[in-house]
Amino acid sequence: MSNAVIVPTYNERENIRLLVEQLLTLPIEVHVIVVDDNSPDGTGLIADELAAGNSHVRVIHRPGKLGLGTAYIAGFKLALNMGAECILTMDADFSHHPRYVPDLVAGSRQADLVIGSRYARGGGTRHCTLPRKMLSWGANAFAKTVLWLQAMDCTAGFRCYRREVLESIDLDSIFSDGYSFLIEMLYRVQCQGWRVTEVPIIFENRLRGASKISRQEILKAFYTVVRLGVERLFGTAPLPAASRQQR
Repeated sequence: MSNAVIVPTYNERENIRLLVEQLLTLPIEVHVIVVDDNSPDGTGLIADELAAGNSHVRVIHRPGKLGLGTAYIAGFKLALNMGAECILTMDADFSHHPRYVPDLVAGSRQADLVIGSRYARGGGTRHCTLPRKMLSWGANAFAKTVLWLQAMDCTAGFRCYRREVLESIDLDSIFSDGYSFLIEMLYRVQCQGWRVTEVPIIFENRLRGASKISRQEILKAFYTVVRLGVERLFGTAPLPAASRQQR
């Protein structure tokens, strides 16, 4: 198996069936791993129905809402055990459209982490409010400045990791558990010297269901950047290294 797509879910019954169906009809072969946090709206049951009808769908059921970061880690571990070479992450609400998945996988031929970016040339957003745009821009600018991150879209969750990247990182040592996990993962990847690139996408604000971004998640992200900045400043973590020359 070459490509696995990890989709964390919590109350996404309005989106999950269509998303999985579109992923499975892409021109490249993908396996879908749904990580459901005991959604009270029955998202997990729909995922189970999809898995029962297609061997390319797997479902991880967790006992409660345990955080986006740990959902990704659970999906990473299963994908690695399944033998995936390219491991993608994306949101369940169509803010990351499945049509871009082949572009991210293609990008992994030249880079070790590929980010579906709103801010790369040709990228953008749709249906996003001005406050949402300002929040995203501010979070990215803050993270880039403090952590010397090279990517333009540091908070993007639409990513494609080569398996070697995930195998080089102690996933259980990642402290962040919410959206801030994305910042910490990018920082750890860059510190390891892996090559990072971005491909343009149009980020579409969700049309169905409720947003998961809260004030608590914003504060967690701020704390994560400061914590990692102190690590970098005082040498308790390696400085971002030069890009690796070998896979």
